[in-house]
Amino acid sequence: MSKIHNTAIIHPSAQIADDVEIGAFAVIGENVKIDKGVIIRPYAHVEFAEIGENSMIYSGAIIGTEPQDLGYKNEPTKVVIGKRVQVREYVTINRASGEGGVTQVGDECLLMTNAHLGHNTKLANNVILANNVILAGHVKVEKRAFLGGTMVVHQHCRIGEMAIMSGFSGTRQDVPPYAKTDGRPAKVAGINSVGLKRAGVSDEDRNIIKHAYKLLFYSGLNTTQALEAIEKEMPADNPYVKHLVEFIKSSKRGIIK
Repeated sequence: MSKIHNTAIIHPSAQIADDVEIGAFAVIGENVKIDKGVIIRPYAHVEFAEIGENSMIYSGAIIGTEPQDLGYKNEPTKVVIGKRVQVREYVTINRASGEGGVTQVGDECLLMTNAHLGHNTKLANNVILANNVILAGHVKVEKRAFLGGTMVVHQHCRIGEMAIMSGFSGTRQDVPPYAKTDGRPAKVAGINSVGLKRAGVSDEDRNIIKHAYKLLFYSGLNTTQALEAIEKEMPADNPYVKHLVEFIKSSKRGIIK
């Protein structure tokens, strides 16, 4: 049976699975769906959101409140959180702007204390945001990316899969997949070898990615020339090379160097 503290405030429209735990003085507002195994700690606030099974929402987290967008006119939008996600203390996740829009967090993400997800932001699976990370609206973060503490990402930027960004950093441009970055603003400082290895990427594939990075960032070629060299010299069927090339070609804000 649900373990709901008698001081929690639950909106009549909320759909709550039988075994959900909700702590003291938590507020569950309208248009909320909470799946099985979820634990919501005291003083959390959730509205206009779906929370996947076995996720944990810690004290003071605020999920699904209105976007910080002057163009928002109370149109119906929401937040969708995946399975086995940890939303730590005082994280804020705004619902989307634009009718039917979604702010989304994938499965098995960890959002550390005071992180902020702006409207329409989308995190893929296994993303980690360290303390005080700020993501503006419409940011997209691909799977297994790690963003260091107290860093900022400009609206509409993308962070590529398995990239790692240092703390006290920021970016106004896209960060390519597999990158290791440092500095403010962020600059490419090689590939995320440790993250790639932990994700099970083979030695051969890591060497292929490293060679692609040499062509992109350390050869003196411009981006167009480097992409042409990668497509000419490297295996076209390699999934990591393919994703890297497609990511850069599709960039609208440009990529960091």
